[in-house]
Amino acid sequence: MPFPPRRRRLRDDPPDGQQWTDPVPTRRMPRPVADDQPVRHGDPWAGSAPSDPWPTPPRRSRPWARPPVPEAAPPQTHPRPDTRRRRDAVPPPADPTPRKRHRLRRRAARLLVIAFLLQALVMLSLRWIDPPTTAFMQANEQGAVQQSVPVEHVSRNFLAAVIAHEDQPLPYRDGAFTWDELFGRAQAHLRGEEDPSGSTIPQQVAKNLFLNQEMSAWRKAVEAGLSAELALVLDDRRMLELYVNYAQLGPEVYGICAASWYYFDSPPSTLSVDQAVQLVGLLPSPGHVQRAPGGGLDFDVADGLGWLSRSHVVNAQNRVPRHIVQKGFQPVEDAGVRGLAQDQPAAADDCSKRPDAVAQLITAEGTR
Repeated sequence: MPFPPRRRRLRDDPPDGQQWTDPVPTRRMPRPVADDQPVRHGDPWAGSAPSDPWPTPPRRSRPWARPPVPEAAPPQTHPRPDTRRRRDAVPPPADPTPRKRHRLRRRAARLLVIAFLLQALVMLSLRWIDPPTTAFMQANEQGAVQQSVPVEHVSRNFLAAVIAHEDQPLPYRDGAFTWDELFGRAQAHLRGEEDPSGSTIPQQVAKNLFLNQEMSAWRKAVEAGLSAELALVLDDRRMLELYVNYAQLGPEVYGICAASWYYFDSPPSTLSVDQAVQLVGLLPSPGHVQRAPGGGLDFDVADGLGWLSRSHVVNAQNRVPRHIVQKGFQPVEDAGVRGLAQDQPAAADDCSKRPDAVAQLITAEGTR
């Protein structure tokens, strides 16, 4: 038996195997209600508004229909926090002193670091560069006459006399000084006694280049620190070269190049033992001497303190020649200076000619 044709399913038909349980009623007339009968709330057929004679009853849910999906709540929007740093976000402290102190400490630390770096650069540059002036020369109101010369072109008599008179352990000591000597000098200074050993050549180089003649404990402490740094970057040869080129040997004369021409009319490479000893005797007190007419040392000066410089020269004449005879030039060679000055080849900076500034000074004094 052929199957009947399948009816086309409409949109309002119930699902397969089910039927309408409660068909939706169509519009109909309202049910009559007596005047004394109360109207029940929720009854769709209980009364109607006069203006709407055909009210629409509420639509009942179907058993196969899906439950209504609740509307999603609108996303909550939160204001974006302001992460920018505002000056008025954090109130300033009541007392700004701690902040100022912290700022001052940071600035002081930066200045110390910059000063340390500059000082290190200056110390390192002294290995190759001769400074055009020094603190001692700048402090001299009368002026300064100075010209540098390589230490190889300086008489070995003068170099040996300098080591014997100023710092005999220089070629054999590690560092600028020994702590025992420094401690002994500090105790003598605190007790008001005479300096038992005196400054070493590295200490005098540090004083001549960077400091002044003030005799205070603070200046001595700074001198010790600077000399220790110089000893780290300079060898004995360069230390000796800086010393003989910038040591004061007269009221306006600095360095062996100017001193040899000023007092003896000769280059520093030809100084004899006697001339060298006289010059090293001026190192403790160089401000009370002048050139004698025709050359030499004259202690008859205007300030009347020529006896002080003369006493130091006599002391050097009594001690230094004996030391030179005993040691010879061995300390000079141990310091790194080889050969004799006369054997060195000529150079543009060997001070073989009288500097113009020295000639002008002699002419101004009238001691030619």
